Amino acid sequence: MSAAEPSVHQLRLFVTLGEELHFGRAAARVFISQSALSQQIRDLERRLQVQLFRRTSHTVELTAAGEALMPEARKAVAGIDRLRRVAGAQSRQLSARLTVGAVGAEAAMPHTRAVLRILKERQPGTEIQVVTPNFVDHIDALFRQEVDVVFLRPPVPEGVETHHLASEPRVACLPADDPLAALPRVALEQLADRPVVGMPQRLPRVWRDFWAVDPRPDGSPVKYGPVVPDMEALLHTVAAGEAMCFLPAAARDFFPRPGVRYVDVDGLGPSVSSLAWLAARREAPTIMAARSAARTYSQRPGH
Repeated sequence: MSAAEPSVHQLRLFVTLGEELHFGRAAARVFISQSALSQQIRDLERRLQVQLFRRTSHTVELTAAGEALMPEARKAVAGIDRLRRVAGAQSRQLSARLTVGAVGAEAAMPHTRAVLRILKERQPGTEIQVVTPNFVDHIDALFRQEVDVVFLRPPVPEGVETHHLASEPRVACLPADDPLAALPRVALEQLADRPVVGMPQRLPRVWRDFWAVDPRPDGSPVKYGPVVPDMEALLHTVAAGEAMCFLPAAARDFFPRPGVRYVDVDGLGPSVSSLAWLAARREAPTIMAARSAARTYSQRPGH
């Protein structure tokens, strides 16, 4: 700070003395001695290079310069008071709970752990609760505000915003006795006649279509098998030979099951991992903190 700039404390003393026009009463209001008040006012006048008060043995009066500067000093003090109130409100909100959803294996992903670590380092007063909604409920949980943010796999419906964190291939999850399961790779066209597990209607259509690859690039229709309510039912349906599905490649490590094989697919776009939040709540302090942590992670070398 420049030596010529007054401190907020000095401006506050100037306003108080201007209201009281009495060093004893002004000093009592701000809980300092009269000599300390007088010294601060002299220093303020030196910094501003104007005389603010006329002093006699009996009276204290504002000079013309003091009259002119008083409204500006009041504005400056009021502005600082507002700043502190807003900062206090933000701090109190950031001391509240942030509920973080992590669907499927997202809670165990390196990017998820890294973002949460950054968030905890920056917001030590925030209680961060991580919950794992079922993939059928994870977007509903966001709209119902059961979670504030969620680590998920897009696409997402209108009203939800995302920040990209990582990408990986999608793979075919096939019954182990399917002839294609023995191949190292398959083309997407080879899966055209395999039924895909159905998803509950409450999931957004854009999300269901993406994970069923519906429509297929060549326009061939997608057949659907049984509707599954959760991940274990999905894997059971595949192992029973009733349908297949497409999953992120990480499923190989996180969801190995008897009767299920994962096969690489040519002609299939990748899966993206993202942090998501409701667009209408993007400015909520805890959500802003989570978004900032995600941006910091993405800006680090190698991401």
